[in-house]
Amino acid sequence: MNVQTKPAEDAAAIMAELGAHAREAAAALRTASTEAKNRALAEAARLIRAEAGAILAANARDIAAAQAAGMTAALQDRLLLTEARVEAMARGLDDIVALPDPVGAEIERWTRPNGLEISRVRVPIGIIGVIYEARPNVTADAGALCIKSGNVVVLRGGSDSFHSSRAIVELLRRALADAGLPEDCVQLVPTTDRAAVGEMLRATGWLDLIVPRGGRSLIDRVTEESRVPVLRHYDGICHVYVDRDADIAMATDLVANAKMRRVSVCGAAETLLVDRAALDTHLMPVLAKLHALGCEVRGDAEVQKRDPQALAASDKDWRTEYLAPVISVATVDGVEGAIRHIARYGSQHTESIVTGNEATARRFLGEVDSAIVMHNASTQFADGGEFGLGAEIGISTNRMHARGPVGLVELTTYKNVVRGQGTLRP
Repeated sequence: MNVQTKPAEDAAAIMAELGAHAREAAAALRTASTEAKNRALAEAARLIRAEAGAILAANARDIAAAQAAGMTAALQDRLLLTEARVEAMARGLDDIVALPDPVGAEIERWTRPNGLEISRVRVPIGIIGVIYEARPNVTADAGALCIKSGNVVVLRGGSDSFHSSRAIVELLRRALADAGLPEDCVQLVPTTDRAAVGEMLRATGWLDLIVPRGGRSLIDRVTEESRVPVLRHYDGICHVYVDRDADIAMATDLVANAKMRRVSVCGAAETLLVDRAALDTHLMPVLAKLHALGCEVRGDAEVQKRDPQALAASDKDWRTEYLAPVISVATVDGVEGAIRHIARYGSQHTESIVTGNEATARRFLGEVDSAIVMHNASTQFADGGEFGLGAEIGISTNRMHARGPVGLVELTTYKNVVRGQGTLRP
């Protein structure tokens, strides 16, 4: 299918055409060999490196339009591609090539008293729609993960990243063709008209799963309107709790990294929780480093007493994903207070405890109900690549099917294979 921009007058016809191509491609990809899929991904990585200049030129068009439209600095950072980020995309594809192919893997096997042998075998989900804003690297990550896991993917990137996404998709499609696989295993919705999103949400006849990546308004719309199952990722309101038994130097460095390494990612810490028993020893060394790095601090009354630079935090701050150099800081009564605060205000994404007390850490890890819980580690490790998954199609905060980074295995389901010997049910 041609991935050039199309007129938006008939979103229904455009999406129906995409769906027909997707169904045809899915039949071929479902049974494609690991060798063919890896060959396509290796070629895609090579093309991304070879065509880095073209990708960066397309991205420059998107950045210029974003600046003219007044896009926030945090969203511009998500949108921006650099030589290093393009290389990271290519490296992510290399990593996926090196991972085992989950398709066809046997999960378990058992034999019934009547002699029936039953096994569960991993199979692709089918056709996956990814709706996302800003981040053009999602185009490469989602495309590669879906190819390796045997899923056709239909990508609907935001208008802000359209040129970048189109440049990357064209390279993925060239690589698929070179490997003898259908180009339509990866398709980009060729219009920026929002009506196309509505058509995707109603496409129960050919879409098997929708993965939204973006702000709260996008997630809310997809969740509320979709008739297709949704693997959702709500806000990344991530917490770091500094316990009374935390090493001060470790806490200082870890909080700074969790917040300031890259403020625009969903794994960036947005709230710092400090044990009341550690306020006079741990708080100011941690906040001093944040201030030095240019981070605005919004604290409760106890924090403001000790930090003259801290602004007053409101109830809204505890519920806010800033995606900016801003952090809210709350005093809590030990690990129990931290667990209560996270349960009340968190988004069940990623939480970390800093402590040298193993019993306290076990309680935190066991009782905090989030997709990712950490001990003495930066929340910025909430990433499929850092988990060894090669890349991720998103971080799921769902309770069904998958939680946390969604990689190859999470993009499969299973079928039950039953073997008998003329076995009859009485």
